[in-house]
Amino acid sequence: MKISKVRFKNNNANYSVLIGLGAIKSLKKQIDLVCPDTKKVALIFDKKIPSKLKNTVKKQVKNYEVYVYQYSVNEKLKSFKKVNQLNESLLKKNFNRSDLIIAVGGGVIGDFSGFVASILKRGINFINLPSTLLSQVDASIGGKTGINSKQGKNLIGTFYQPKLVISETEFLKSLPRREMVCGFAEILKHAFISDKKFFKWIERNTRKIIEKRNESVINSAIFRSCRIKISFVTKDEKEKGDRAILNFGHTFAHGIEAASNFSKKINHGEAVLIGMFLATKISRDRKICSYSTLNKIVNFYKKNNLPNNLKKYSLNRSLDKIVEHMKKDKKNKDSKISLILLKYIGKTTKPGTIKMSPQQVKLALKKIT
Repeated sequence: MKISKVRFKNNNANYSVLIGLGAIKSLKKQIDLVCPDTKKVALIFDKKIPSKLKNTVKKQVKNYEVYVYQYSVNEKLKSFKKVNQLNESLLKKNFNRSDLIIAVGGGVIGDFSGFVASILKRGINFINLPSTLLSQVDASIGGKTGINSKQGKNLIGTFYQPKLVISETEFLKSLPRREMVCGFAEILKHAFISDKKFFKWIERNTRKIIEKRNESVINSAIFRSCRIKISFVTKDEKEKGDRAILNFGHTFAHGIEAASNFSKKINHGEAVLIGMFLATKISRDRKICSYSTLNKIVNFYKKNNLPNNLKKYSLNRSLDKIVEHMKKDKKNKDSKISLILLKYIGKTTKPGTIKMSPQQVKLALKKIT
């Protein structure tokens, strides 16, 4: 299958995102191009990556001095303790700025490895090989790295662009359905915030993505999602303006995840799907979007059996906790909670224009859940 390429280019970075079956086989050639002085490579694996794919990656870097690190992945990995352990290990092996960290895993591995790369000797080379649909369509693009605080998710981090992203779709074949739904949430978000035609395409192809794993359809979904995200990030890399639109549904989602103590009971994509659903309901309640827009989204969720309420996860009794964590969202600039709401499919409100007090958010949630 043809390998698709999307280019990220702004004043601070210029790199390729390669997408498709077999894309990983170009890793050696790409390292020679983007990191010509590299001598040492640290491979940071999610332990669950199939051995066959781990070996494929290892073969691509066999001419380097290679160090392999494997982690059991959950949000607890994103801590200063784990970051410090990896930093100390790499410093002991005398990694320098021309050497390379390669992340092979989902968003957690990417966030963790990218953060280490950004602070080790004030920045060493970083390549991302995202292994989940979620990370291929969203987390690997845009340069956000981060770890968690006791106060919430991703509150400590940096903006640090990779040298290269390779979205090898072979990784997706081993993912359970729940992980495909998780990634689908971000594909859907990109359509909601930016592209009505993309949403119509998604309506026709949802089952081909989640259930049938159609390679050409998935490639197209990843490619179109990456293009949309890159269009926001290149204009506003440090999230000072319109990049915040990419957080549609996420302020709720991060509150939901934190209220559940980042348990496996609900994953990031499920929280985002619920967050977008809640944001749309509040959009209608505040007369920002029409009934027809709300009904179209409600019917789409029902037809595809997508997560849309807190009761299923026993979180409807945790509204106080959810709102408390929403208050700590890094995009808030005062005591109010800043929200991105939906005007219609393909268009949201501008960042900073919708602010609600914690009490208003709590009352709105009680009304719609």
